[in-house]
Amino acid sequence: MQRTWGIRRTGRGRARRAAVVVLGGTAVLVSLLTPAGRDPVPVADSAPAFPSVNYAVAVDESASLAPEDMKAEKAAAARIALGDVSSSSHVTVFGFAAAESAGQRAVDPVCPRTTLDAAGRKTIGACVDRLSAREKSEGTGTDFPTAIRQGVHDLTTGTDPSEPRVLFVLTDGKMDVTDSEKYGDPAHRAAEGERQLTKELANARAQNVQIWPLGFGDEPDKEQLDRMAAGGYRKGCVNLPSAGPKAQKVSGAGDVGTALEKIFAAAHCLRHEEGPSKKPPATLEIGISPLATVGSIVVDKGDPEVRITYLDPSGQEVPTSGDRRGSHFELAGGDGPVEALKITDPLPGTWRVKAEAPEGHRSLPVAVSVLWQGELGGAITMDPPSPRPGEKVTVTMRLHTREGYQIKDPEDYAGLRVSSELTGDGFPAQAVSLADDGKGADPKADDGSFSGTVTIPQGADGALKVDGTLTASGLRADTRSELGEIAPGELPVTTALELPDGDTHPGGSVTGTLTVRNNSEERHTLRLSVADVRPELLSVGPAEIQLAPGESGTRKVKITVAPANVFGDRLGDDGLRLSGTVTVADAGDDDRTLVRTPLSVQVTPEPGFWEKYWWAVVAGAAVLVLAAVAVLAWMRQRRARRDPHGLVLRLVSADGEAVGTDHVAGHGHKQWYEFSLAEPHRAPRIERRTHGEYAVQRNPEGGAVLRRRGGGRTPLPVRGQVSLNDTVSLALGEETRGPRNRRPSASARGGAATGAGAGPASGSRSGAASGERDGTGGAYDSYM
Repeated sequence: MQRTWGIRRTGRGRARRAAVVVLGGTAVLVSLLTPAGRDPVPVADSAPAFPSVNYAVAVDESASLAPEDMKAEKAAAARIALGDVSSSSHVTVFGFAAAESAGQRAVDPVCPRTTLDAAGRKTIGACVDRLSAREKSEGTGTDFPTAIRQGVHDLTTGTDPSEPRVLFVLTDGKMDVTDSEKYGDPAHRAAEGERQLTKELANARAQNVQIWPLGFGDEPDKEQLDRMAAGGYRKGCVNLPSAGPKAQKVSGAGDVGTALEKIFAAAHCLRHEEGPSKKPPATLEIGISPLATVGSIVVDKGDPEVRITYLDPSGQEVPTSGDRRGSHFELAGGDGPVEALKITDPLPGTWRVKAEAPEGHRSLPVAVSVLWQGELGGAITMDPPSPRPGEKVTVTMRLHTREGYQIKDPEDYAGLRVSSELTGDGFPAQAVSLADDGKGADPKADDGSFSGTVTIPQGADGALKVDGTLTASGLRADTRSELGEIAPGELPVTTALELPDGDTHPGGSVTGTLTVRNNSEERHTLRLSVADVRPELLSVGPAEIQLAPGESGTRKVKITVAPANVFGDRLGDDGLRLSGTVTVADAGDDDRTLVRTPLSVQVTPEPGFWEKYWWAVVAGAAVLVLAAVAVLAWMRQRRARRDPHGLVLRLVSADGEAVGTDHVAGHGHKQWYEFSLAEPHRAPRIERRTHGEYAVQRNPEGGAVLRRRGGGRTPLPVRGQVSLNDTVSLALGEETRGPRNRRPSASARGGAATGAGAGPASGSRSGAASGERDGTGGAYDSYM
């Protein structure tokens, strides 16, 4: 199963989407819980312990194996050896078949007992490579009894009996000793083989050796594999069904590597995550849980020439040895077909494995997986902490990481077993059923908080204690206790604390309300503290509250989050959720715990300029876009109002008579229609000419404007004339077409006729005066 962590979208994505819409429209155990009624014990980091295991791998070398089968077996053996997270584990690898004539042997030792420290991990790949399929002349049967005998011998001779002893058997067939002389007369060899197999299984059980068989292909007998798994030692690394030895069968050798990793993880109490498989060049992603305290990214390269680069969740390349950003790295097998990067205190999230290979070495897929072990922390509360006999109390066991971060993904604690028990003075122990199903006392399902209720027996008359134990394969078991005491009638001080789930940034705070009542005639001091989280991550204020005799009311309680530098690389765009427990104790009543309330705070990075002001930027951009559109529309309209197209230009003689035919102007150049006078003194007429002596343009307020080459501009009103020379003037005739097929108003048509055919001769001065009378001076001024 491939999973990734830390990849949901935050406000940044929402902001970007909003911007697009707007613009588009416009354009585990490391802390100690404090017993109730005592000062809190600070959470302290502890060195993680990775339990070692003593295991052997028996690899079938019978002649039925194809070359690719043997290659897969060797890669599988290397994967679990290199992927082991414990540097104190020991491994032995040997091949087996059958001894069928003098001089042959059933077992081929290839890797003697090797400690999987840094030096041992570097040598294990080379010795595993010495495994090879047998020729016909070397004995090709399948001698399970001898293989199990060899495995038990290697696991028990000179070894620490406190280390788990595990034998993995890889085979593509079923027991075949019919050609082995040591099993007696040929007619009885099969029966003798069965007898000796039963004997060796009993010996394995007596020597506490687990047997995990893995068969591949069509030949293995699943019933025989199950018999071997059941015949050895049955107790696993943890008291969970998943940790007990069991047989597995897969369809082909290509599935052996992943299958062996899975059963190795189960036998060694590790977690296993399977990633993708791609041919190089490729980048493969694999997730590492926030619960992981040590893990190995195992890469089956297929070809030793493939080169691997590892990138952490922040996108930074990590070293293959040494320390960086709080993690320790150790690579093994880099020159072989399988390599593994062991990481202590890995950064949680999605890791990327970059595979590159030269030409000619890109035909085989590269597969990636993770083996990891972690620590699961817990916090237990009993509400109320000082109940009365017959009162029902709610017990809550909340899961978190060893640093106090809340666990987001239920897959991280899959297979978890939670058990709880209430004990105390005056009554026998009572089991408490806790569940995370969103029913009854549990407010929300699958949130890592397990709740249940229990009624305090009537005979209870003193101290109370509730225990909770978390057990999960791959996660160190954790037991937490909460102390309480039967309330002696009415308490001197009663309290109730309301703490809503908060959402803030580093350095920020969330506020709750503490309701208090002093039922006595004495002053009381209440002490507030935060437990079950690293002390530097969360703090509560005020630390003390003074209550006068008989005082009641409410007080604000502020939970403050640490600054960003305390979180380091843990605080990504996705944020973190901190979980803790706020305790209120009465110092005047022997530090009796009055309240223990779970706290959950979502911490997200302080938003940058964009996240804070995206709405203003988007609104401003929209305003600018709309303003630009308006300006463009205004400029376009203005250009259209100046377009000379359709102006009727008429020449008028000194006595007011029209000369020649009217000339209709075209669109012109940059809203100016240029022309000249042809034969100005004999038969004057208007001819369009580029760079002509004259040019006209519409006046947006009526009429036109005449431009002379080197002579400035003069308004040409609807009713009026402008002298061109001493013989003719220019006037406007009646338009019959224009840019918008408009016709001038009745007054304009009358004015044009008057200007063309009547009135005294007028030059530019009279035209200007006429323009001023028509109220066109303002428009004219805008052209000067």
